[in-house]
Parts: sequence; C-alpha cells; structure tokens
Amino acid sequence: MNSAFKENYLPDGQVELRKIRVLVAPLDWGLGHATRCIPIIYELLKHKCDIWIAAEGAQEALLKEEFPNLPFLHLNGYRVKYGRSAASMLWSMLRQSTKILKAIKEENAWLKRMVDEHGFDLVLSDNRYGLYHTTIPAVFITHQLLIKSPWGKWSERLLQKRNYKYINHFTECWVPDEEGKNNLAGELSHPKNKPGIPVHYTGSLSRFKKTGADEKPGHLLFILSGPEPQRTILENIVIRDIAHYPGSATIVRGLPAAANIIPSTNTIKLYNHLSADALNKEMDKAEYIISRSGYSTIMDLSGWKKKSILIPTPGQTEQEYLARYLLQKQSALYLPQDKFRLNIALLEAKKFPYHFSNLPAGDKLHTLVSKLILSIT
Repeated sequence: MNSAFKENYLPDGQVELRKIRVLVAPLDWGLGHATRCIPIIYELLKHKCDIWIAAEGAQEALLKEEFPNLPFLHLNGYRVKYGRSAASMLWSMLRQSTKILKAIKEENAWLKRMVDEHGFDLVLSDNRYGLYHTTIPAVFITHQLLIKSPWGKWSERLLQKRNYKYINHFTECWVPDEEGKNNLAGELSHPKNKPGIPVHYTGSLSRFKKTGADEKPGHLLFILSGPEPQRTILENIVIRDIAHYPGSATIVRGLPAAANIIPSTNTIKLYNHLSADALNKEMDKAEYIISRSGYSTIMDLSGWKKKSILIPTPGQTEQEYLARYLLQKQSALYLPQDKFRLNIALLEAKKFPYHFSNLPAGDKLHTLVSKLILSIT
C-alpha cells in the first residue's frame, strides 16, 4: 500500500513528512451522496490520509455518526426543494437553476479559501460542481454522465454539454459503477461520449456487507430518503398502508438530524435514522425492501440480492430511468408513487421473476486510491 505522506520543505531547508490532507464533500440532495462517500473515506484512511469532511444538515449528521473523530467544515448545500408533483417538480428545478449556479460559484470561492487556510492536497467532490482547484488535484464523483430529461434526446445532449463543461474543470472523474455491460446505471454511467478528463469506474460502492443472518419471512424494510416535500409524501403513504399489514416491518425515515421520537408498535418499528450496523441487520432480516430508486440505495441492494420494490421520486428523471432499467433486467419491481398501495405491491412482488446478476469481483476502489495517492506523494 502506498504511504500517504508528502514532503514539506521548511524555511531552514529541512524536509518534514506530513500526511496527505484530503477534503471530501458530498452533495446535499438526499443521503446517497454522503453514504457512498463512506467506503471511499475508509479506503483513504487505510492509506493513512488526513481526511476532512465538508457538509451540512443531514449529510453532516450521518457522516459525523460514522466518523466522529474526523474534522468537519461547514459547507452550504445547494438546498434544492422539490415540487409536490412530477409537473411542479420540473418547474421547481428550473426556478432554482439560478440559485444552483450561484451555489457552485460560491463553493469554488470557498474551496480556494480552505486550501489556503488548511493546506489541502486533494479534493474529492461527490457531484459538487464548484469544488475544483487550479493547483491541487480534484476528483469529481458521479454516476450521471448522462442526465435524463423529459424533453427528449436534444435536451439530454444540451444537458450533457453543460455537465461536461463543469466536470472538465476537475483532474479526473470517478464513476461508482462497473465498467462493462453488467452494470447498475445503464446509459447514465455509460454514455457514448465521455468527458474530456480521465474517467475511471470504481465498481459498486456500498457501506454495507451481507452477514448471512437469517431472513424473516414477511418482514418489510422501508427506507425513506430524498428532499422534501416528496420524502414526507411517501412517508404518509407508507404510514397509511402499513396500519393494515399483518406482518412485521421497520420504517427508516431518513432523518438523521431529527430529534422527535416516533411511536412504534410491537410489530411496526419506526426510526428517524439507524446507524450503519443497525441498518445492515435490518437489510439482512427483510424479505422485501421498499425504497426510492436512488442510485446509492441501488448499489446497497445489489450486494444483498434482495427482493426490492422501487418507488421513484415523481419527476426525478434519473430515479425513474433507474427503476425502469432494473425492472427490464428483472432486478427490481418498479411502481409509481401515485399508484402505490402496499397490499397490491406485495402481491405483484410475489409474482415478479426476480433475477440477480453477479457483479464483477475485484477491488477497483483500492487500486484507484493507490494510484491517486502515488501521484501526489
């Protein structure tokens, strides 16, 4: 393993060795960008790097729980709000485009100050477009090299051009998926045209590991996540339907920073948030997992080969594409939110011919991190 130490030249001409200082910053749209940074951070820690994390809100709370001893910097998120319907979501995103562009500009200025103040040697940015720098390497992490649009191919080409304009400011791009045809994100991560910088596939990234614990027949696990108000809308649907479910279920609300206590029953357990270990056990126990079709959730599910029911966030074209893609591969059942009824969903799931493919083996992330560290030392 490469040692993550860099030579520092002192004013008196002497040389000291110090750890390579790395800034990791996930986007604030849901928890997935933060959770998929977790295995990357652990790999960097194996290389003895000095890791700092930049985040706010729920992402900061989740990562502080996982890494309580690491230093954190406050970095404002893009703070995007979704509409209450698919149609209103589209216009909501358009209205907020100016705010997003301003946030990108502000975070780039913020990074320049932080590099001067803290001496970072490397930046890993999960979908934060402004965290590139002219004098230190910066890695952009994304599974969306192609951004889906409801307006068709011409608009997708336009979005890709704008997407690559930002990505090409970075040193290299890491795509959390497999490189070949046996992949999880389809054309989102495997478009015909790639960015102008080196693109590397990390393989699937998940903070969980299947333990082999016994599955409990009929046990359901609901994993709620994503920006408001859609997270709450789905939660209300789940609460409405679960009251009539005769079996056991666990509902994880996806609110790690929430302080309120949620009432549970003997068979239906509700949690604002679960630690990685606790959620790992729940995933082992569940016969069915019901969640959004966010990409980080899909990476988690791929390691379990669990029967899942995916409910995309209405109007979020990426999640809708991923749900359809996995339905076509028979890896997951896809149901739209406005038609979701738990009893009907479970009947369909029992008839659904689930097929789970084996992803390629190998530790691609370790290799990528090793090469990156070697290029800095």
